[in-house]
Amino acid sequence: MFSTEPLRKHTISAAEQPVLNRLVGIRNQLAALKKDRGNYYRPNDIVGLYNDLLQQVWALHGVRTSEQHDNDAYKNRLDAVLDECFQLFSLFYLALGKNKEVPATYVQLVTIKQNFELLNDTGIYTDDDLEPFKVRLQEIRQLIDAEVSRDSDEPKPEVLLVSRRLRQCETELGLLEETTRVISDELMPVYEELVHIRRRLTALSVLAHAVAAPEAKELQRRLIAIDDMRVDDRFIDSMGSVAAGQTQVVGLLEESFERLHDVQAEGSAVPADMAPVYERLVEIRVQLDKLLLTSRWTLRETDLWSYQVQLHDIDGMRRNGQFHGSTGEPAPAQAQAALNFLLHKCYNLVYKLLSSSEPVAETLMPVHNQLRTLRRCLHEVKKYGGPLSARDLYPYQMKLSSIDNLRTDGKFLDDEGYIPEGQGVVMSLLNECYDLLYELMAAEVDE
Repeated sequence: MFSTEPLRKHTISAAEQPVLNRLVGIRNQLAALKKDRGNYYRPNDIVGLYNDLLQQVWALHGVRTSEQHDNDAYKNRLDAVLDECFQLFSLFYLALGKNKEVPATYVQLVTIKQNFELLNDTGIYTDDDLEPFKVRLQEIRQLIDAEVSRDSDEPKPEVLLVSRRLRQCETELGLLEETTRVISDELMPVYEELVHIRRRLTALSVLAHAVAAPEAKELQRRLIAIDDMRVDDRFIDSMGSVAAGQTQVVGLLEESFERLHDVQAEGSAVPADMAPVYERLVEIRVQLDKLLLTSRWTLRETDLWSYQVQLHDIDGMRRNGQFHGSTGEPAPAQAQAALNFLLHKCYNLVYKLLSSSEPVAETLMPVHNQLRTLRRCLHEVKKYGGPLSARDLYPYQMKLSSIDNLRTDGKFLDDEGYIPEGQGVVMSLLNECYDLLYELMAAEVDE
């Protein structure tokens, strides 16, 4: 298990020990709930445990204040366990469809920060790559600000914790944006082209030499064309002046030539002692790619926890952003590129899976998925079906009616009679399906 922050070696005080014991107990209960695939998560169980966690946070705040350890830099094992608990609760809240509540944002902020750190390490990104993260951070900022404005007294502990994570991400984003902000508008297309080439070279580094060689040759031609644009080793703007952003663009150009040489050289990209890490990352990427295709039907958000743990373990093998071999020396540049490429790809897939989570409780997901499938079918029928009789439309009408009959007093209930999250989303889909069906029926009457 892990914390996403480096820990100083502070010991657990006697006053902190009861809090740690209770946090470990909460984490174990969450782990047991996560493993139970035979039952849906019960909101009362999760929220009850979460309230227990908040009590421990307040207790910890009191202890740290009395011991004068209440600054952000102070950390020990207790903080690692607390971070794990908040990440798990965040995933549980997503599974319950509580996407717009503060706890659900925590694990997304952790994943965004992981992506930012890798982008900073590699330096291979454009403003377009940052934009989705920027938009999501703005949404979370609005959510937090609204929560703070509702709290007339002291902010809730989860708000303080998420706010701290949010500030860290906003700071990282500002630093990443500053790197590209200094590049002139005239030089930006060249920079973006180099980023694309650099990414392709990184992707080629994980392929066999015979497969990578043809594309590498074409990338070489493009790099030479960009290099030929320089005058006395500098990029010049339309006014004949040295274009702003030379350091970033020239540095990326030279680095791309180096990676090109590595790709064109014979031999494996990853040395034998790094092969287990490489193979593990490839396996995780394949599993996450499959989840991305089937997530609507098979994914429980809490399933992502095991991938988070595995990726953090691999990330922890890096020192100063580099993987090291069995000799303690940094791995070759091509191996670094291949491993960092796969690690970033995996982190990005985890973020995409978190972002694609619908604000619908898992107990309501079967109905949600049926309605989405029915809506898609009705759209296809409307587009390609041609003239349809009442008999042709009868199966769709029956299916829609059977779903509608699941409601009690206008609500979809779970097996225990509770109203799960996501009623608005599901009702919107239901109404849209009815509208499409009525349009088709009206068209049949007209004809």
